[in-house]
Amino acid sequence: MRLLIINGPNLNNIGKREPNFYGNISFKEYFNKNLTSIPGFELSSIHTHKESEIVNILHESDNNYDGIILNAGAYTHTSVAIRDAITAISVPVVLVHISNVYAREIFRNKNLIAPVCKGIITGFGLQSYKIAILSFLD
Repeated sequence: MRLLIINGPNLNNIGKREPNFYGNISFKEYFNKNLTSIPGFELSSIHTHKESEIVNILHESDNNYDGIILNAGAYTHTSVAIRDAITAISVPVVLVHISNVYAREIFRNKNLIAPVCKGIITGFGLQSYKIAILSFLD
């Protein structure tokens, strides 16, 4: 099964940024150690800080992957464009957050993207990505 992981703004700083929320290991290190060896999955990942690039990646991914795992970062709370891009494609999208956004600042409780996703996984640290991958087994 081919899956694409899309990471949005500031997720390149995981491992350094707010370790109390995001941990001490980088996404790249976690990806290489823990995700690439999951049997039955061919994984790719991409990172961008730009909302328009996330929209383009979503559009280009349609029919090229069996699923998408999206950590839109702060765009989760603000981006109608990303929401609309998800509704325009047929590939299922699982939304991921490393921290429990509902236990943080109140503005993070607003989630524009979750209603158009297959599901949402939040608060399990970097393991949220593994849970998202395994959700595609059914």
